[in-house]
Amino acid sequence: MMSRIIMSTFIAKNWFLIGLFLAIFLAKLEPSIGKKGGILMPEITVKYFAVCLIFLNSGLSLKSEEFKKAMSQVQLHTFIQMFTMMFIPVFMQFVAIVLSNHGLLSQTLINGFIIVSCMPPPVSSAAILTKAVGGNDAAAIFNSALGSFLGIFVSPALILMTLGLSGDVPFFKIFGQLCCTVVIPILIGQHIRPKIIHWMEEKKPPFGTIASCTLLLIIYSAFCDTFSNKDITLPRSELFTVMLCVVLIQSFLLYTVFSVSQSSWCNFSRADTVCAMYCATHKSLTLGIPMLKIMYSGDPTLSFITIPLLMYHPCQILLGGILAPRLKTWMLEEHNIPF
Repeated sequence: MMSRIIMSTFIAKNWFLIGLFLAIFLAKLEPSIGKKGGILMPEITVKYFAVCLIFLNSGLSLKSEEFKKAMSQVQLHTFIQMFTMMFIPVFMQFVAIVLSNHGLLSQTLINGFIIVSCMPPPVSSAAILTKAVGGNDAAAIFNSALGSFLGIFVSPALILMTLGLSGDVPFFKIFGQLCCTVVIPILIGQHIRPKIIHWMEEKKPPFGTIASCTLLLIIYSAFCDTFSNKDITLPRSELFTVMLCVVLIQSFLLYTVFSVSQSSWCNFSRADTVCAMYCATHKSLTLGIPMLKIMYSGDPTLSFITIPLLMYHPCQILLGGILAPRLKTWMLEEHNIPF
């Protein structure tokens, strides 16, 4: 009986990771179902309906009224947005050079790391972890939402500049597709939200679960396309190298944000430092995968390009959770509260 409770608790806490591995397994088992032109018809159901659903869902769930709470902290917002959209992409270019010069990873996976660096912060995980620790959750919500919105425009531009994708995919075509499948659904969701706010507060619809399930469908389709291409293989050594790089990169970024935000240059409060650590280093899988699905439409290496991002997402949550108790203790020390 106890083992069943433990198993149920584990599944409830880690259902997305389990679903992620299940989606990849099912794609490997029978890729013809979810590949382009398959029974699932992902060129319509995934490319348009699923992606639009994710961002309509985001538009409905985003609390635009929360933005006003943290508008005055310009220095904190500037630091977070510049770190995530400027420092990390530049830093990742140096990482890419090292990985390439030493032949540690294929160019496709190296490009995947560069793409990770161009992604905006996630809408939810950074804010949730900040609140759990007792940090400045209002600023976390503001920066996550601001970064996600800016990412719709900045992320594709960064990817095009760093990887030179403009020769394969027209710049304006990308932004046209992003507007139709990302911007417009978000705006529609934000327009509808005030009209059904009381219903949402009463019923509490599972926006996060809906977005995660839709995301699993997109991931499943992406891996079906890859596994249906017999010419592509990924050595286990490269997979392990990617995992190691993700952990080392995130650890370095967290330490850098902590050190800089507590230095005399910034002198942020501990609550602001916690907010910066999570918001400035986290990268959005929910925004990233649909965006890449548009930008790399028809590219058989799409799934391999997304591998660093797929690993980065659970790793940032895992590291954030591991750090949470220590940061909470550190927060309580500032106020001399016994723990």
